[in-house]
Amino acid sequence: MSNDAYDLVIRGGRVIDPESGRDEIADVAIRSGTIAAVGAIPAASGEKTLDASGKVVCPGFVDIHAHGQSVAADWMQAFDGVTTALELEVGVLPVAAWYDRQRAEGRVLNHGVSVGWIFARKAVKAGIAPDLDLHPMEMMGQGADDEGGWSSAVASADEISRIQDILSAGLREGGIGIGIPHGYAPGAGVKEMTAVCGIAAQAGVPTFTHIPFMSNTDPQSSEEAYVRLIGYAAATGAHMHVCHLNSTSLHDIGRCRELLLNAQGKGLPITVEAYPYGTGSTVVSAAFFADPEFPKRTGSSYASIELIHNRHQMRDRDDLLGARRADPGGAGRLAFPGSGA
Repeated sequence: MSNDAYDLVIRGGRVIDPESGRDEIADVAIRSGTIAAVGAIPAASGEKTLDASGKVVCPGFVDIHAHGQSVAADWMQAFDGVTTALELEVGVLPVAAWYDRQRAEGRVLNHGVSVGWIFARKAVKAGIAPDLDLHPMEMMGQGADDEGGWSSAVASADEISRIQDILSAGLREGGIGIGIPHGYAPGAGVKEMTAVCGIAAQAGVPTFTHIPFMSNTDPQSSEEAYVRLIGYAAATGAHMHVCHLNSTSLHDIGRCRELLLNAQGKGLPITVEAYPYGTGSTVVSAAFFADPEFPKRTGSSYASIELIHNRHQMRDRDDLLGARRADPGGAGRLAFPGSGA
């Protein structure tokens, strides 16, 4: 077929393809929505062209840690070249109903979710039913008083079995994996985690894990948390994906990175993500904020926490607890010293 049959030719851009290793100045020809040719493409009469000189032409980016999950968030990410936005760290419940809602809202980007372990835990231990009228991050703030011990208490064998059933159902409904924001329910024990990881391994899907402890001091340090995660991968065979390694490692990122590299070197199914900035955002009801030892364990003062909606800077723990009571789903911004970001 002659080149005048191309619908569009993107000319003179720096073409980068991570999969093939291509990195060169080239033209890209599109026909019927598909890349038809890459290289030096002769000009044709009447062709539609885009001048990409001085710009990068590459596949759309996949964001696996996208909490926005709305049409407005899609448009913002599209401006950054993202074409697939996935909510995998926190996840949702119920999964099928969430996909139905996204279809009805007319999402702009490709999208998907994991099954939200923490919502299954809240439902089983505290009777807090998932509410799709709330954003997943707002749902994270529900039950900030730790009703039923959903955040701090170990689950019984019966409760673990019920949590497993909910997660398995979510995977059947299209969950991409299991989201395990363990840092928001640090009371969940090793037996529960191995059971949850076992579900993921059996289904052949990854877990997406926010480690349970964010601290530079033992016991319950970030390093201990990563040793546990490595153990889950070895013991269950589950693919353990580490969410935002830099912020949860704090000052110990070098040592935590070394532990994970050693585990990968032994063939364990572990992958890692890190965001390229030194500030994180989450709900003010997060358990690690309320820890009386927060400044000592993280190297951060309460003044490093700022409410996003009004930019109020926390004065002390009492101030933080007040904000948590007023709006447990409210978001706070935290600078992570020594995070390597």
